[in-house]
Amino acid sequence: MLTGSKTTFKVRQMLPDIKERMLSQSGVNARSRDVFGLRCLPGECVLQRAVMVRKKLSAREGRGWVSGTLFCTHFRVAFVPQDSPKPDDNADPVLLGDHDVALASIEKVVVVGPNRTKLVTPNSSLKFTPEELVLYCRDLRVVCFLFDRLTPDPQVLEITYTIAKTYQPLKPGSVLSFQNAALGSVEMKQFLSNRPRNARMNWYESVSDWEQELERCGATGWRVSSVNDRFEMSTSLSRFIVVPQKVLDTELKKSFAHFNEGRIPRWCWRHPRGSDLLRMASFQNNIYHEKDDIRNLELILFGCQSSLCVVVELGEELPSPADIQLAHSRLRALCLGDISTSVSVPDDKWLSTLESTHWLDYTRSCLRKASEVACLLRGGHLTVALQEADDRDMSCVISSLVQVMCDPHCRTQHGFQSLVQKEWIMAGHRFNSRINYHRDNDKEEAPVFLLFLDCVWQLLSQYPSRFQLTGDFLLALHDSVHLPLFSSFLANCQRERCKRSQNLGQSYTPVNGWRDMLHPDSSSDPSDPPLPPVWDWALQYSKSRRDRFTQPVPPIPPLQPLLNGNLNTNPDTHRLTDAIPGSVFLLSRGTFSCPANLLPWRSSGSSGVYKKSHRRAASSENVPGLERLLKAWALADIPSGFPSTSRPQGPLDPYEPLLPLLMGPCMGLWRECYLRGALHAQAFSHPISANHLHPVERLAREVQQLKDKLAEVSTCTDSNPTTKINNPRRTDTNLNQNTNNGTFLFPAPRPQSATMPRSAPPLTSTNHHTSRGAPPSSAPPSSNKHTFLFGHTAVTEARPDQRHYPAPNNAKLPKNNGSSVAS
Repeated sequence: MLTGSKTTFKVRQMLPDIKERMLSQSGVNARSRDVFGLRCLPGECVLQRAVMVRKKLSAREGRGWVSGTLFCTHFRVAFVPQDSPKPDDNADPVLLGDHDVALASIEKVVVVGPNRTKLVTPNSSLKFTPEELVLYCRDLRVVCFLFDRLTPDPQVLEITYTIAKTYQPLKPGSVLSFQNAALGSVEMKQFLSNRPRNARMNWYESVSDWEQELERCGATGWRVSSVNDRFEMSTSLSRFIVVPQKVLDTELKKSFAHFNEGRIPRWCWRHPRGSDLLRMASFQNNIYHEKDDIRNLELILFGCQSSLCVVVELGEELPSPADIQLAHSRLRALCLGDISTSVSVPDDKWLSTLESTHWLDYTRSCLRKASEVACLLRGGHLTVALQEADDRDMSCVISSLVQVMCDPHCRTQHGFQSLVQKEWIMAGHRFNSRINYHRDNDKEEAPVFLLFLDCVWQLLSQYPSRFQLTGDFLLALHDSVHLPLFSSFLANCQRERCKRSQNLGQSYTPVNGWRDMLHPDSSSDPSDPPLPPVWDWALQYSKSRRDRFTQPVPPIPPLQPLLNGNLNTNPDTHRLTDAIPGSVFLLSRGTFSCPANLLPWRSSGSSGVYKKSHRRAASSENVPGLERLLKAWALADIPSGFPSTSRPQGPLDPYEPLLPLLMGPCMGLWRECYLRGALHAQAFSHPISANHLHPVERLAREVQQLKDKLAEVSTCTDSNPTTKINNPRRTDTNLNQNTNNGTFLFPAPRPQSATMPRSAPPLTSTNHHTSRGAPPSSAPPSSNKHTFLFGHTAVTEARPDQRHYPAPNNAKLPKNNGSSVAS
């Protein structure tokens, strides 16, 4: 019990705050400071704290409860366990600890008392002492703190009120105040200005960066143009774009007016077989097309190809941003529930409600469209141009997915970061509007980038051994999107990003176009904190967390040499090259067509000008050849149980596209992201001792011990040349070509080594929970309830990478027990 008057207690409670403010003003230990065991950032003030608090651990953290001290600063809600090591004052600062929650990430605060719950707002008045404090976060986390009986009641009330009044309110100015709280001190500004950039990834901010990508892809017929260096041609495109070498900058300038927002066709990526991937906005039909303009437009559209161009229309088959926002809000409501209103979906209707959100449908449609484009590019000798009305949403999704499917470099951590930098950040995706940090324009809000991450996770779950990046990396990137601290996500285009970083405004005149102003723009302030890129992971996560971002994979073989820029050994695709040079087809809804108004300058109105300088449009006789190619390699929802004779038997090389299975049971729910805050999965009211492991976790540890023993036996066997098994290693087969139901319990050994690394990725559903946490609770095998949490036994046959590895002597491979739909 607390002794003394309320006034004396309040004075005692204010002493830590006064001491904290004095330390922050004195500048002692500028890099980091230890305040009551909390490692504070430079300038960070502790507003309130509560002792003897228990935090509910998630499945990824080992489950159970851990005791410690709860803090609230003007930047975060921090929790310090009792057994945590003493912070190192000389270490570099980390914005958020493993148990911390940024105030800007909190969506609502809920307290639980005796037989009641209450939503706490800045103006709330509690008539009971809370027993639990639940923080709902925008990144789908739900963090629960349990107040112990020894926690003083005034501390419980004060920290609850402090968090409710401090976390980000829904007003534009709060984002800047949040940034200043974390990065605004002089020490942090100096620290961030001296941070080195990641030299292993491509930032696409200079001509040399783009030339490096052209050299990597072997795109010899393209060049980097700086025609948009001052953002005069297009305010939403990057400074540098890749165009054909045949087109001069003087001719290129005339083409911007023919496309929405000036987003002309530009090069994104080249397939090893010689096909080129382009992106562009819709044509401006009300623009008069001169003869020279027509020639330049077609040179840009066809690029280095002369025979065939396929325009892929993305607006008809893919969801709109409004559809994505509605589906995500429904998914969020389904997975999180609402403890304040006690509203939840019954277990027997959970899967049907999940289907009605249409989130998995939209994920499936994006993967299907990307598979079609990947199959087209594999044919070679053509240009595929992705066309969207504004070229800033779904074209980012499809172009990125195509490169993830076809390019092993994009499946590494640094390659994936470079891909996001190229196709999203530099390409002008409206991150600031779509994420809606300021909460001032709900009509523009749509988690398009999160949909893309979900699609990548689907590929990762079906091809786990073909990715160097892991689910932990995707989850970290997902959570970083909701933290308004990074320059990568706080602008709609490169022009806005440069405008803030360089502190220069621009003005437009009809004669001079866009020009930098002499005086700083009023919207920017020299005192604003510098915003780091999201790829500086050391600012957010400890080394142990960052080590889980990658997993060992076989080395990527070098690209095969291209013959005259094109290497095509498939005889079926040569039929497509017989098309009339200059042929343009439209791919929409899975079929090809030759509409007369596909290219405005080829319409009847300008047919006279067109016939004089160009060949006629291709006839529909060549369409069946294209459709045969697409159907030969497309997925078309073929289950893996079909005989292999019904599947295309292409060469097994690492540059074959990873075509996912799109059947309902094969499309899983990103459980580690969406269900980590599910109340029915965490069971707040039943604390479990952290010393007792979950039964599934105990089983996973036994399997891991068995793997280690088999690895030791394999090492001893391979070291003896007389008993070594000369079984050649099989490469990963395409998911749509592999029909064996063999086990894939053991990861592939590294090349030239028979020792299986202990850090290799677990590939079974049991070991899958080892790295990401055990499922909420165990269920009998015969029970059909909670299949969205505990898996579906019929999905194993649909999983890829079912590879056979040489078994040690006198050792048997355990059978696979199935895979989880909501893995």
